[in-house]
Amino acid sequence: MTTHKVHHRSTTVRGLDVYYREAGPADAPVLLLLHGFPSSSHMFRDLIPLLTDRYRVIAPDHIGFGRSSAPAAAEFSYTFDELASIAGEFTEQLGLKEYALYIQDYGAPIGLRLALAHPDRVTAIVTQNGNAYEEGLGAEAWAPVLALIAERTPETEAPVREISGPDGIKWQYLHGVPDPSLVSPDAYERDAADMARPGRPEIQLDLISDYGSNFALYPAFHEYFRASRVPLLAVWGAHDQIFVPAGALAFQRDLPEAEVHLLPAGHFALETHADQIAELIRDFLGRRLPTA
Repeated sequence: MTTHKVHHRSTTVRGLDVYYREAGPADAPVLLLLHGFPSSSHMFRDLIPLLTDRYRVIAPDHIGFGRSSAPAAAEFSYTFDELASIAGEFTEQLGLKEYALYIQDYGAPIGLRLALAHPDRVTAIVTQNGNAYEEGLGAEAWAPVLALIAERTPETEAPVREISGPDGIKWQYLHGVPDPSLVSPDAYERDAADMARPGRPEIQLDLISDYGSNFALYPAFHEYFRASRVPLLAVWGAHDQIFVPAGALAFQRDLPEAEVHLLPAGHFALETHADQIAELIRDFLGRRLPTA
C-alpha cells in the first residue's frame, strides 16, 4: 500500500480560517472526515494514512475547534446550522463535487445537514458513534445536556461545564475501553488544553444548548435515508455510554442494507481500532462505490 504525505492547510470562509488536513491523490474519490466534540481533525491522525492510497482524504477543524478560527461566542452564532453552513462553503471552496462522509459525534448532525442540503453530493456515509436516533442517546450521559437544552441557567450550565473540563474529557476517551493503556494521553490532554483556551467554554455551552436542533431534524434525516438509499456503514464503539449501540442498529430501520459493526471500543474508537476501522471502510467503499 502506497501512502501519501499529509498536508496541513487552511482556507478562509466568511473571513474565518478553516484549518484542514489533506492527503491522497487529487483525482481520487473524496472522503470528508468530520470530527466530534471535544476533538478536532487530530482524532483522524492514525486513520488518514491508512486510506490515502485509494482516497483523497480531507479533515477540517470546525469553527471553534482545533486550529480553526474561534471568534467569541458574543460575536458568532455557535449553532449546528451555522457550523454546517460553513462546512458546506468549505467543500465548495475546495471544489468538492461529491464526497463520502465519515461522521463522529458532532460531525454527525453537521454532516447530515450537508446531506439534506445536497443529497446528490454525498456518495456514502461512514458513521462512527455518530448518532441520528433517539434510542442512541445514553440516558445517564445525556441527562445534564437535556436539562440544559430544556432551560439554560447557571444551575444547568454547571454540570455541562464539567463535561468540557479535563476530567470530563478524559472520561469520554477512556470509558468503555477494555485496555485504557492503549489510549494515548496526548489525545485527551490536547483536547482539554484546547477547551481551556479563553472563550472556549462559552462556545461549547452555546453549541450544547443548541443540540436540541439536531433532535428536531431526526425525522428529516430518516426521510433522507429512506429517499436516497445512501450506502451507510456504522462502525461503533459498542461500549460507548454517550451514543449507545442501539443508535447504530437503528440505521437499519431506514436503510435495511446498512452495514453495522460493533467494536469492543468506546466513544473514540479510532484511538484503539483505527486499523480495523480503516479495513472496514476500504472494504465497504470498495464494494459500494464503483469509482473507488
